[in-house]
Amino acid sequence: MSGAHRVHGRLLAVLVLVLLAFGGLVGRLGQVQLAGAEGFTDGGADATALDTRTLVVPALRGRILDRGGRVLAENRTSTVVTLERRVVADDRARAEAQVRDVARVLGVDAGPLLGRTWLCGEEGAPPAPTCWSGSPQVPVPLVEGVDAARALSLVEQPGRFPGVAVTSRPVRHYPRPDGVSAAQLVGYLGPVTAEEVEASDTLVGDDLVGRAGLEQQYDAALRGVPGRTVVAVDARGLVTHVVSRTPPVPGRDLVTSLDVRVQASAERALRREMRRARARGWAADSGAVVVLDPRDGAVAALASAPTYDPNVWTGGISQADYARLTDPDRGTPLLSRATDVGFAPASTMKVASVAAAVADGRSLTADYDCPSRYRIGDRWFRNYETREHGAISLATALEISCDTVFYDLAYASWLRQGGLGAAADVRDPFAATARRLGLGRPTGVDLPHEDAGRVPDRSWRRATWEDQREQLCRRADTGYPEVRDRERRRFLRAVAEENCASGWQLRAGDAANFSVGQGDVLATPLQMAVVYGAVANGGSVLTPRVGTALVDPAGGAEQAVEGGRTRRAPMSRSTVRYVQDALARVPVTGTAAGVFADMPRDWPVAGKTGTAEVVGKRDTSWFVSYAPAGAPRWVVAAVVGQGGTGSSTAAPVAESVHRTLRALG
Repeated sequence: MSGAHRVHGRLLAVLVLVLLAFGGLVGRLGQVQLAGAEGFTDGGADATALDTRTLVVPALRGRILDRGGRVLAENRTSTVVTLERRVVADDRARAEAQVRDVARVLGVDAGPLLGRTWLCGEEGAPPAPTCWSGSPQVPVPLVEGVDAARALSLVEQPGRFPGVAVTSRPVRHYPRPDGVSAAQLVGYLGPVTAEEVEASDTLVGDDLVGRAGLEQQYDAALRGVPGRTVVAVDARGLVTHVVSRTPPVPGRDLVTSLDVRVQASAERALRREMRRARARGWAADSGAVVVLDPRDGAVAALASAPTYDPNVWTGGISQADYARLTDPDRGTPLLSRATDVGFAPASTMKVASVAAAVADGRSLTADYDCPSRYRIGDRWFRNYETREHGAISLATALEISCDTVFYDLAYASWLRQGGLGAAADVRDPFAATARRLGLGRPTGVDLPHEDAGRVPDRSWRRATWEDQREQLCRRADTGYPEVRDRERRRFLRAVAEENCASGWQLRAGDAANFSVGQGDVLATPLQMAVVYGAVANGGSVLTPRVGTALVDPAGGAEQAVEGGRTRRAPMSRSTVRYVQDALARVPVTGTAAGVFADMPRDWPVAGKTGTAEVVGKRDTSWFVSYAPAGAPRWVVAAVVGQGGTGSSTAAPVAESVHRTLRALG
């Protein structure tokens, strides 16, 4: 916990003198940051005091640190220009002219400032985040981070700029040590909504709260507790003295298991190999890397691509930047590909399928035929490279990634379950094993918005069919006239007709596809890291964790972040050892041998490639691994959407990260 002991003292308050204007006895006193109230006296009665007002004093937000104390999120002081909402309410046209004048003085674009004069939801308001989503009862922050001298010139001309105020306040800053982004992982802050203020005892109108990542997950601890200063006011609305003070309690620092050096390595490797894949003609439009300790579930890195600079949120994000972060054509950089998005896991799924086959009564000592293709009904299912390998063990099937062995295992199991006539609740060992390994449900990591992935068993198919039946049957009648390609139109209509009539059934082809991570199955990179972590550690399915401790910035007192539950994987110890031995062969003589040929012998890697075929897109590249193979310390999972084969793109990403892990010791 070295990072926890490196926590230093911080600025605990921002000293700002604010002119408080009250509109008579019923005037509103907005939120201010009050440090000294010089000239006022504590307590004591004052014959001229007719009323009191309570000032909310915000607490300084805690930092986010990696395991070595390197800062991922901190606070800086920024000059903020605000505008009273009453100015807009009284005369919008005049207010907008004034805002343009403010922009000219500050030397900034007036557009974003004008947008902030609108409450989100008002008729005529621009879309979020340009509009003001905070409370209508507080001054609107027009712009942050402006030149202090220019800003102060505004308050020197109250007649020209009525309702305009200038203050200093701490703003969030993401220093990006070693050039890391970690944007989706660390998260960002956004204005609190009026509804959130109403539902909270501690939030006030212009607070900022965590909206993603660690900033959201640990928001309450990071935010601290605001203080309260009660002041007496006279008939003119002027403060006469301070009645009482309750100082704010600063937010606690969050120490994480992240290692900036590993995160930087993962981001660089992902960026480099995606660029190389595009040079080879692949789209390579998204990707992720997960680095996880299989001994305790501690996460060292979560890289996602495309990514962005998280400082874009500081001071309020522009509409153009927000549109870029949420644009599907640009890969939606706001999403974490490590935790929020599921991919077809392809052959990395075969680890679960070996365990399922054993649970279904198959022997680990038997040989299984690996033809170049396998027939189910009137359809042929082929090996990825359409090669025949004869009779081989399940270990060799993993090593060379023979699909047809798994097609046969899954088809035979499907028949034993009753085939098309199977009951909806019949036990499916392949789906059951996948679920017990952690697929089809969130891992429980301490991050928001985690995707559950998908295990498409019979119950899922029934529920999905019931939701989509009306649309499927309509398409069965009308077809797809908007599709130009004639053959594709015919194919899509035939699929709609079949699914309209019997889309709730788990077909033999569905079972075969599931066994090799194709079809409707989806898994996040973090889920697959957890699965391989269970193999690496001998059979324990862990709950991954990013946060390790919350630290009091004043006294240094630590509170450990509670870990998640651990459960036993559906694999005997002998099965685990068998799979471990097979995975250790993949980078030596199997599908990843070319990539790891130069890996130092003191860092043997075990892993599995995967190449997922996706309808309407190009192949997804996977490599999930751990090392050292004999005494695993790290799991590395890498995926690149539309990146080609597992060995060509994802495996080189993982190889580079493994070299970093070895160098760090």
